[in-house]
This record gives sequence, structure tokens and C-alpha cells, in this order.
Amino acid sequence: MDNESSNVSQAEEIKVQANEAFKAHKYGLAIDLYTQAIELNSQNAVYWANRAFAHTKLEEYGSAIQDATKAIEGYYRRGAAYLAMGKFKEALKDFQQVKKICPNDPDATKKLKECEKAVMKLKFEEAISVPESERRFVADSIDYHSIEVEPQYSGAKIEGDVVTLDFVKKMMDDFKNQKCLHKRYAFQIVLQMREMLRSQPSLVDINVPDGSHFTVCGDVHGQFYDLINIFELNGLPSEENPYLFNGDFVDRGSFSVEVILTLFALKCMCPSAIYLARGNHESRSMNKIYGFEGEVRSKLSEKFVELFAEVFCCLPLAHVINQKVFVVHGGLFSVDGVKLSDIKAVDRFCEPPEEGLMCELLWSDPQPFPGRGPSKRGVGLSFGADVTRKFLQDNNLDLIVRSHEVKDEGYEIEHDGKLITIFSAPNYCDQMGNKGAYIRFEAPDLKPNIVTFSAVPHPDVKPMAYANNFLRMFQ
Repeated sequence: MDNESSNVSQAEEIKVQANEAFKAHKYGLAIDLYTQAIELNSQNAVYWANRAFAHTKLEEYGSAIQDATKAIEGYYRRGAAYLAMGKFKEALKDFQQVKKICPNDPDATKKLKECEKAVMKLKFEEAISVPESERRFVADSIDYHSIEVEPQYSGAKIEGDVVTLDFVKKMMDDFKNQKCLHKRYAFQIVLQMREMLRSQPSLVDINVPDGSHFTVCGDVHGQFYDLINIFELNGLPSEENPYLFNGDFVDRGSFSVEVILTLFALKCMCPSAIYLARGNHESRSMNKIYGFEGEVRSKLSEKFVELFAEVFCCLPLAHVINQKVFVVHGGLFSVDGVKLSDIKAVDRFCEPPEEGLMCELLWSDPQPFPGRGPSKRGVGLSFGADVTRKFLQDNNLDLIVRSHEVKDEGYEIEHDGKLITIFSAPNYCDQMGNKGAYIRFEAPDLKPNIVTFSAVPHPDVKPMAYANNFLRMFQ
């Protein structure tokens, strides 16, 4: 057997191993194996397409797009990756190519039609959209005092205008038992939250007194029962036991309404007990695709869809603990020299743009090698330890804490110990098998004490149960 034939044969054997790893949900291992197969035989389009699919499972949509471009079959996978990013027009072009290649394939026809519908809807929404200067907020049209609470309602109630600990505990118990909160109280919580957040800066300074502690949690992603478990392990938020939840409260998990109302109610109860940062999933484009919008519509109402979108635009973008620890959902920037004052000056009251400081704060990821590189997600960028070191030096900081990426142990320490990723949604999407984690800082030294935990059982409602029908076609 000549060398070329040997390579082709070996590549096929590795592809089989990669397929098995993929079936076992070991997507990182599958990517490594498909890469080995590609290095042996780069002409086989199946390897590129399969690796693209594995990248989409890890939400690495940028890498998926690069791989899919290499293969004819990749039009399909690349279209799915664009769709997962909310880029419907780009997805439509790829599914048109799929249709050209497979004109009689009923699956290709169905996906093309669904994509055409999504683009038509987008065009309609753009056509009827109101200029920013003329826009009226739905929050200004709601008077929750006028909403009647029926006598037969037996759930948690807010007496007057004050959200109390007793109310929050009762509401959480109701949620655990899959009961809904009355819309009057849901409106009250979300509207009070909006007023509170609007007055905050884009970068919030947090002071932890000597002898006190502070807990930072990462993505929760609608996993309400795991959120409750965090509180059982580490105590409910209070002035003496404060928390920061670092974005991505909603989407993916199918108890996002319960998560967001719990976090918002705790903030209303005691503003200094809990801080909330915006993640890339606190946005209309993500909520349309990954389940939150559909869940809100099902459990509350259409008006709440708009209201949550307005409130998410008020969430701060980053926090600094004791002028030493910088906490942000995504990561750092495409340029050097960004100061904390630049972040504080960002006008955040909008949907996240596709470039600039706000986009990079929400979307960027660390990389193991120096410098900067393209984002594996297709939005933001990747940054190395040298970029982390310079940002810390420029701003007299000691540590960056960020979230945004699922990690097997619930956390990862990178960049010479100067950057920690924290992720608090264990067994993400009921299939990743990862642990969750949170960080407990003790003042004054602020040494990070990382606590890991496993997933707890939840009612039999699958992740993405309320997600965009079109996206579920690719799960």
C-alpha cells in the first residue's frame, strides 16, 4: 500500500473514532480526531462537515463557519451555524446552495422554506420598526397596580410595593412545584428592576469590607433547580452574603422565567445582596432562537417579551471588586489601552452591536497562545495571556473573572493564573456532563476559593423546549 492510500485508510479509521466520540457527546475529543483525519486526507469533505457540526455543539460557530466553507456538504452545516448566531440572511444563502445541490431532497426543501420564512419575518419587523428617537417603551405603558389578583390565586403575593424575603421564599417554593407567579407581581418585579438598573453605570464598582466575603457565579442558562442548589450550598443572597451573577441567566434551559424572576426579585428585595451583569444571551436575537422568548410567551405574555428586552438593555456590562478583580461575561478587546473609564462610558442601553467594546465584553474568549485571533464563535475575538496581562497592568487590577464557556469542572484557570472562567450550569443542556462552579472571595486578600457542584434533578421538561422551531430541526 502506497503512502497516500495508507493515509486515506488511516484517516477513515480516525473518522470512525471521532464519530464515536461525537455520539458520546465528547465534542472536544471529536474535533481533535476529525482534525487528525483532515491532516491525513484534507480532500474528504465529510471530515470538514463533521468537524463543523462538532464545533456547533460547543457553540463555536465561527470555527464551524470556517470548516463548513471547505466542503460542499458544509453549506448545510454553515447555514445551521449562521442560524444559531441569528444571521438569517446569511443562512438563507447557504440553504439555497443546499437546495441547488440536492434539488429533490425533501429535508433541504423544508429547511430552505423555514429559512425563507425567518428572513421574511425579519424584513417585516425591520419595515415596521420605529426610529429610536420616536420609540416608546412598553414599560411606560404598564400600571401593575391596576391588575386584579383573582381570589382563587394562592401563590406568592407582594403586599404593597416592597418585595420581602418571605415573598421571595414563597415564590421560589412555588416555582419548585412548577406553579406560576401572578402577572401582577411579575410586572411589579420587572418594572422595579428596570428603575433600579437604569440608574447604574455600565461598569459597577463593588466594595467588600475586610472580613466579609463575596460570591461570583457564571452562566445559569435557565437551570432553575441548579440555581436553587447554589443557594442551598452557599446561602441565599443577603447584605452579609452578596452575589454577582455574571450573565446568561436565560435561554437553553427551560426554566428561564423562574430564574430571571428569582434573580430580579432578590435584587428588588435587597439591591446590595445581588449584582447582575449582562451576558450575550440577554439580547433579542439570542432570546428569539434559544427559548427565552417562547418561554416568556407561554408562561407570561407577549408584553413581557418586550419588557424583558427593554430591561436587559439596562443591565451593567462589567463589575470591579475592591478595585482589584474585573468581572465580565465574555472578555477583552481588539485594541490595547482600554481603561475602566472607557467601559464606564459605554452607552449600553441598546441591543448588543456586532463590533466594538460592548460586543467584545459580551462575546470574546481567551486563547492559549499570545496575541489576538478570530473568534471561534464568529463574534468578538480570542485574546492571549499577553493581552490579559497588559489590561490588568493598565488598570492596576489583579485578576479577570469571566464566564461564557462551558467547562468540564465548572471552571478553568488560564493566562498564568490571571484569568478564571466560571460556569454555573452543571450538565449543561442535560447532556454535557460538566460540573458547575462558583467563586467565593474573602476580603481583603480576595483569594479565589472555587467551589464545584453537580447537577440536581429537575422536572421532565427538556432544554430548548420553547426554542425556535427552526433551530430544533438541527439539534
